[in-house]
Amino acid sequence: MKNLLEEQEFKEKRALWPFLKRIFKHSLKYKQLFWTLFLSTTIVAIIEAIFPLIWLDFIDKLIVPVATSLKDNPENIEVKEIVKDGLFDYGIIYFLAIFIQIICTIALIYCGGRIMEYVIYDLRKEMFNKLQYLSFSYYDKSAIGWLISRITSDTDRVSELISWGFLELVWGVGMIVFCFIAMFIYNWVLALLVLVTIPILMVITIKIRMLVLKYSRKSRKLNSEITASFNENLNGIEVNKSTVQETKASEKFQALSTKMRGSSYKSSFYSAMYTPLVLMVGAIAAALVVYAGGNMLIAGWAGISIGTLGAFFVYSRSIFMPIFDITRFYALAQSSLSAGERIFSLIDEPIEIEDKPGVKDFSQLKGGITFKNVDFHYVVEKPILKDFNLNIQPGESIALVGPTGEGKSTLISLISRFYEPVKGELLIDGTDYRERTLRSFREQLGIILQTPHLFSGTIRDNIKYGKLDATDAEITEALKTIGAIEFYNKLDQEVGEEGGNLSIGEKQLISFARTILKDPKILIMDEATSSIDTLAEIKIQKGIEKIIKGRTSIIIAHRLSTIKHCDRILVIKKGRILEEGSHVSLLAKQGFYHKLYTRQSRLTLA
Repeated sequence: MKNLLEEQEFKEKRALWPFLKRIFKHSLKYKQLFWTLFLSTTIVAIIEAIFPLIWLDFIDKLIVPVATSLKDNPENIEVKEIVKDGLFDYGIIYFLAIFIQIICTIALIYCGGRIMEYVIYDLRKEMFNKLQYLSFSYYDKSAIGWLISRITSDTDRVSELISWGFLELVWGVGMIVFCFIAMFIYNWVLALLVLVTIPILMVITIKIRMLVLKYSRKSRKLNSEITASFNENLNGIEVNKSTVQETKASEKFQALSTKMRGSSYKSSFYSAMYTPLVLMVGAIAAALVVYAGGNMLIAGWAGISIGTLGAFFVYSRSIFMPIFDITRFYALAQSSLSAGERIFSLIDEPIEIEDKPGVKDFSQLKGGITFKNVDFHYVVEKPILKDFNLNIQPGESIALVGPTGEGKSTLISLISRFYEPVKGELLIDGTDYRERTLRSFREQLGIILQTPHLFSGTIRDNIKYGKLDATDAEITEALKTIGAIEFYNKLDQEVGEEGGNLSIGEKQLISFARTILKDPKILIMDEATSSIDTLAEIKIQKGIEKIIKGRTSIIIAHRLSTIKHCDRILVIKKGRILEEGSHVSLLAKQGFYHKLYTRQSRLTLA
């Protein structure tokens, strides 16, 4: 099933600023790291901007005067001593500047990495926590793979923006600002010459980035189509072979791959073109500085010197790297935007089923359940229940039978409060369960599903999932109840991922033990024995009869032989109760249940 969010094309007009603002807020939670990062990056940028000025001072105050003096008197000992002292002083200054820059670089790399780790941890924690509380309606429209990708691949895509993207932005802006301040202070004419080349670079940058983004998006889309096609054909390989469609499948896949190759080539081509164009604009700026500055120097302009010309030459070559980094940040932000939108769409997803403010806990449940004029639908156009009424007494065992898709699972989903009635009330011990806390209700509810799920760990860990503080004696008693005492000697056995080391029957027995250990007041079994072989079913049938005594039990069963002992059997069809009564009374009516039971009996005998 496609996710509704997946169907949205997060294209052209994207809300980039709100996304960046939100990521920025997450980073600001770690103020000490953030401001250390900001300060370190600023210092690195300032020192980088100061280096040409050190060379300016070195050339104008030491090299030029000394060269002039030594030209007139090559053996001037005093001048040579001045040179030695000057070289030592400038060497110390340069060393200190480099040392400070190295320390600040270490600090900014450390802080950037830590902020990235913390923010990614926070985002993943927020998403995982939200997934624990989202209602089942969200999972109905969301593929598991889609959700896993949000927590893994999307956070990875955003991580680079958090760690190095913001760092490059701060460094780039700081470098440009400080460089131009220095240039305008020393010579505003040459500064303007460098400045006029910036718009040229911006036009080139925007144009190329748009082209790269266009073909990158196209490549990602085609990559998704290729993955889907690959998956589809592997899953349907038998159909392809049996219908002799191997060639057609290969041609279709090849056509997609060819399109992908073309888009990837264009994206790579335009990306490769960008750096040479930046260098070319930088060369133009440097040429303008050398030509204009040289003429100004020859003409004797005030404020222009060999050192100034050298410093401006360095500035004209280095000013374009921070511009490159800023545009890279923008491209990185754009590429991270779709991932960020998906992350925050999950975090912001409203929880449909949650406690109202100020509601109280359920006290000890008796187990009475009443459907009062209940309407329910998954899709508005397709009602499942309409004005449904049902009263279940505390301690009563109820079986729900009938054709697939007629509302049986919907009833137990409503009782479990996985969904809530669209209209009407569902009362637990006479109280609308929406007027009590969800946790206090679920703590007294036990559910055994058709497909058991086990978590990585031991058999003991999985059984104790129903009661974390359970003792081995309690676990043993639960295993005895379902006739699975053989598990007692295997409690420390690893079940493997999703219980892969066990058979389906063994997994279901553990699921039974887990629920029994919880000692619920209301027990729900949704075709819980359908995945168990006949021998295992016989083994736990007596246990089921034991565990439903004294507690309200609702059982959906495919095998009608397993529900003969229930107090009441309800035949559900088209969201209504078609027949109800005990096993014996329903057989005597010779209605729908009688036909169903007779058909199953014949199949069993056959």
